[in-house]
Amino acid sequence: MPLDTGRVSHLHLVADGNVADGDHEDASVSVHQPSIEYGVDLGAALRAAREFRGLTLQDVADATRIRQGYVEALEDMRLDELPSRPFTIGYVKSYAKLLGMDEDAAVARFKMDAPDDGEPLRAPVGVRHERDPRLGLLLVLGVLVVGAIVMWNVAQRAIAKDTPPAQVGQTQATAAVAAPAAVASAAGAASGGSVSLGAPLPAPVESTTPEPYKTPGLDDAAANGGSADAVSAAAKARAAAEANTPDTAHLAALGSPFKPKGAILGASPAEASGVILQARKPSALTIRSANGAPLLARWMAAGESYRAPRTPGLTAEFADPGSFDVYVGGILTSRASAPQLALSKLAVPPPAAPAPQGQAKPPIQAQAQPSAATAPAAPR
Repeated sequence: MPLDTGRVSHLHLVADGNVADGDHEDASVSVHQPSIEYGVDLGAALRAAREFRGLTLQDVADATRIRQGYVEALEDMRLDELPSRPFTIGYVKSYAKLLGMDEDAAVARFKMDAPDDGEPLRAPVGVRHERDPRLGLLLVLGVLVVGAIVMWNVAQRAIAKDTPPAQVGQTQATAAVAAPAAVASAAGAASGGSVSLGAPLPAPVESTTPEPYKTPGLDDAAANGGSADAVSAAAKARAAAEANTPDTAHLAALGSPFKPKGAILGASPAEASGVILQARKPSALTIRSANGAPLLARWMAAGESYRAPRTPGLTAEFADPGSFDVYVGGILTSRASAPQLALSKLAVPPPAAPAPQGQAKPPIQAQAQPSAATAPAAPR
């Protein structure tokens, strides 16, 4: 015969035959409710428990104060639509508590289903980290090297500090020498005797004044009223005057014998024409034949000489005529005065002209004309 329960909606029969009232409703529900391990993930377990209890998403949102979209995303495990991880873990706890599940177990399964990528990996059990013993040795060596460098710098600074500069040393020495003289002078002045003064000391180097700079052409401009044309004319006149001024040293050397001062090029003494060109300073010399073919093209060093052969029609070309002395018959007769000279004309010795007493002999020109004895007779 069925038991008449009257108006009691929920009864629970226990083993001793007693009937319990509705206080045990949650216990009977929890027996058949899906556990936290149900489904493929935590979201599936929560959805199954919610549907078992007959709750909607709106009911869960109202009870837990969680937005309905977040509840739906949590059940679908769409973590990219949920807030930060700490908030999501709080939602899991509130949802599990509402469904009567273990909160810690729900959080543990959530962390297992959705591990945190930023959390560092734990070291394997039983693994021991051993340091390389060479690292300690390298560290000690580095400390020793740094200490040695520091000590060396300190020692150098101490030596530099103890050693005075050379100028300071000279100043101190001068002061030490002058101090006894000053004391002796003061003593002589106090006793009324004569006072002896020493030689004046030289001025310091830094007190000397350099010569003032003179602008080229400034004197000519001032002397000619500041006109540029007048300055140019004055410069040309001065250059012409210097060119016409005779070289007294050269005039004094005329008639001196030839002295080799370097290598002698050209013909041998037996085949020579008697003309020798000797370079006073480095310059270029070119010897050409009668047809213009070069026989010698050389940069002559100071002291080098060229002995001209007897070949007729030879011509000498000078880069700087004033750099070559002309010797005829072993005697200095002149200095090359033109960029191009015929050696046949240089081979003829010039006539000797008597010079007045008390005056120097005029310089002999290199382009000497043939004498009357050797000049060809005029046709009749």
